[in-house]
Amino acid sequence: MGRQWGPSMRVAEQAGCVVSASRAGQPDAGSWSCSGVILSRSPGLVLCHGGIFTPFLRTGSAALTRTGTAFLPGDSCSDDLRLHVQWGPTASSPSARADEELPGLCTPQCASLGLDPGAPSRARARPLQPPRPAKLLLLLSCPAFRSHFARLFGAEAADQWHFVSSAPDDAVSEEEEEDQLRALGWFALLRVQRGAAAEERRGPTVTVAPLGAVAKGAPLLACGSPFGAFCPDIFLNTLSRGVLSNASGPLLLTDARCLPGTEGGGVFAARPAGALVALVAAPLCWKAREWVGLTLLCAAAPLLQVARWALAHLHPGSASLSVLLPPPEVGAPRGLAPRDLGPPWAAAAVLVECGTVWGSGVAVAPRLVVTCRHVAPREAAKVLVHSSTPNAKATEG
Repeated sequence: MGRQWGPSMRVAEQAGCVVSASRAGQPDAGSWSCSGVILSRSPGLVLCHGGIFTPFLRTGSAALTRTGTAFLPGDSCSDDLRLHVQWGPTASSPSARADEELPGLCTPQCASLGLDPGAPSRARARPLQPPRPAKLLLLLSCPAFRSHFARLFGAEAADQWHFVSSAPDDAVSEEEEEDQLRALGWFALLRVQRGAAAEERRGPTVTVAPLGAVAKGAPLLACGSPFGAFCPDIFLNTLSRGVLSNASGPLLLTDARCLPGTEGGGVFAARPAGALVALVAAPLCWKAREWVGLTLLCAAAPLLQVARWALAHLHPGSASLSVLLPPPEVGAPRGLAPRDLGPPWAAAAVLVECGTVWGSGVAVAPRLVVTCRHVAPREAAKVLVHSSTPNAKATEG
């Protein structure tokens, strides 16, 4: 991936993990999984997506949309919730220094793909850490993210957008789709059961980029586990490169390829090297039944602000954990300073809408836009052009 990505790749892989949720004593009830980021190893603190917790909420997913709710304590979920976290070999772990002839860990699902659990690790990835039990400390969201999401994708346009991991034609119940949508901006903070002393190290695992510190167009590295806990030997901590495609407050877009199961995975910057920029909020989205190849992200810095505030206001046993999270951002945001964009037509890229048809266009002069023929057919009754300039309104043509 290039020399510039070396440090970021190491940080991303060391911080990446997969989180699984299931019901105690009910193996047939199924399991849920997503990606996560290890914030600290002593104690083990993990941030992951909140969507896998909706089946366990005592009052249902409606609790996530309650006005003014930015976090929920861990006991908001039922007592039968069981959590496990798994990650790859760490530099200090015995498995990372194991002899190459030792067999790696492989799940039954991997065997179904034809991967031999007994094969020598020299022909396969190094052994993974076994799944560790974890406890849910709190569910949290970024109010600004939810506000921007509602403004951009709600109201009249809501029925045009589809923010779940399945395609519009897939068989997903209305209840499941509503649960996923409600949980889209929610994440979870977990505490992992302490392991062997050789695998522990003090302090945060990652540094966090301040909100706005990464400029539009800057390269990003996404690290998540497609399909969650399915076959971690091959899918755990899969890397994908892209750029920061756009931003609206803490709501970010990237063209890095992310798949279902990467929700909650970390997105890191090349500069500063390995800084955590955001977490994956929605790996796929559809508009007007067309796939949009962009991934929706939630900035990490405001999420951790909420986490620190929530931990400090919960029971005393959790308050001490707030100081062990990555420190709050310092310094002024860089790269997103306001610019004088001139008249509305001076922003070259515009959005062209003609009924249910939409596409991009280029403004070449005041009230003159060039776009593809199929975007604005000649028989169209009304064409709307949206500019990205501040306070701009749609222009009818």
